[in-house]
Amino acid sequence: MSSIASIQLSSGPNIQANLLEVSKYLEEISRTKSKLVVLPENFAFMPEDDSYFIENAEVLGSGPIQEFISENAKKYKLWIIAGTIPIKTKSPNKVTSTTLVYNDAGDIVSRYDKIHLFDVELPNSNESYNESEFFQPGKDLKVVETPVGIVGLSICYDLRFPELFRLLHSSNVEIIVLPAAFTEQTGKVHWETLVRTRAIENLCYVVTSCQDGYHISGRQTHGNSMIVNPWGQIISRIPGGSGFIESEINHKQLKSIREKFPVLEHINLIGDK
Repeated sequence: MSSIASIQLSSGPNIQANLLEVSKYLEEISRTKSKLVVLPENFAFMPEDDSYFIENAEVLGSGPIQEFISENAKKYKLWIIAGTIPIKTKSPNKVTSTTLVYNDAGDIVSRYDKIHLFDVELPNSNESYNESEFFQPGKDLKVVETPVGIVGLSICYDLRFPELFRLLHSSNVEIIVLPAAFTEQTGKVHWETLVRTRAIENLCYVVTSCQDGYHISGRQTHGNSMIVNPWGQIISRIPGGSGFIESEINHKQLKSIREKFPVLEHINLIGDK
């Protein structure tokens, strides 16, 4: 069996300080059995103002954040799912919120741009978010073969859209990866339920990697990074603070559950005759 690790952070606006913390955890993880590591949404920086994403956006394949991930993937012989990095678009005022997947040679092998942008006003709160002001939504789903299995990529707010994960299922995903910076207000009531539901309804592992705590923008993130098995059971979790978790991916168990409980084979479109 192969293992996967997930890092939880409380990132601030200082890119170098955040990357230093990431490197510390990557070194520790390199001494475990894990072959793939997932990083949180905005792992390199959580700015005071979202315009900072524009100022620090990188061209795909070039820039200090991407170079850091590539070098550490090679150094520690780890696959790294780096979610997310602001990547420049054709518009000078828009970036994509992009998850890049690096193999253990430091090469980019897949890219996923966040499809669902968080444009909401939270109920009973003064909090509001408008990601589409600076971010351009992605259009394409992405699945990648890794040393731990077939991985489907998603990011944070995507979690609320089950249709996306059902489409990923059509590519026979075994693991869904979700970097996130989920708000505390919604996270404390919805996060665990949604994560476990995505695992149960798709009979797959779900690995989340989260931001946690208070950030300079005034935002509070929920943390609670989890690895959930295909039966919806939480097999590893870090409720709060910074650190990492890891778990084996049991492919024999995954196959057995899908064979004995063939829900995915019973999917029918409503009205299909």
